[in-house]
Amino acid sequence: MKKLLIGILLIFFSSILLAQTDTKNDVILKLNGDELVGKVMEIDDNEIKFTYKGESLVYKIKKTDVLKITYSSGRIEMFSKPALPSEASSKSASTAAMSGPGLADHHNKVAILPYAFLKDGETASDDISFKVQNETFAFLNRHAGVMSIVDPRTSNALLIKAGINRETIKGYTMDDLCNILGVEYVIDGIVSVNKGNQTNITTGNSNTTYSSGNNNKNNQYKSREKSSGSVVSTSTQNFETSLTLSIYNDKGVSIYSQERRSFWNTQDAYKITLEYLLKRCPLYSK
Repeated sequence: MKKLLIGILLIFFSSILLAQTDTKNDVILKLNGDELVGKVMEIDDNEIKFTYKGESLVYKIKKTDVLKITYSSGRIEMFSKPALPSEASSKSASTAAMSGPGLADHHNKVAILPYAFLKDGETASDDISFKVQNETFAFLNRHAGVMSIVDPRTSNALLIKAGINRETIKGYTMDDLCNILGVEYVIDGIVSVNKGNQTNITTGNSNTTYSSGNNNKNNQYKSREKSSGSVVSTSTQNFETSLTLSIYNDKGVSIYSQERRSFWNTQDAYKITLEYLLKRCPLYSK
């Protein structure tokens, strides 16, 4: 009986220890939103060595891809996070340049983020994204009023220096981006262009043949007339375009967000739609 009781107690305490061990895991949160649960083995200047829960294989993760680590002890360590304004004065000049000017220098400054451009549901090349970004700058810069519109080349350079690209930008809030770019407002946009139906137009005349005859034995004759012409058939591809334009301030608050479907069906119809939305945004000045 005594041995049975000891056995039951051993099983009970073993279950408790296993449950406690099972809950003590480190959690890595990446900039793209992925969570990795397991154990952090080692951290060096560039990489984090990590094993998944229940596995022994060691993986290497770039520190620049990691937002934070929540350790099993409850301690949180931040990575790739832009500096807070209160910390800016304690950084060296080179480090401060990487994270952008302080919030005090943001007033009336506007940056335009590279647009997300979708063609038939697929992400288009960066060149098209930058093209729409520059078109936005060219139009809004002529109607800036008291606002100062940052040149897209400068904005893109600051994003690259901060390690931000099309994928990692998802790990940053709009107030983070305002701080990195040193602006009070950021403009974010999505353009979607999809192939629609085709319009076929046929113009011209087809060949026509006329014939007549008389079988009268005394007055036999035959005549044949032929007229010729040309037929031209053209086919035009139509497109369906929609554009979403959003503006955020350096507190992360959305001050403008509109989506509009283009009335026109040409491939570059987004330009007219873009100007339509910019004219109605709070940053536009006649």
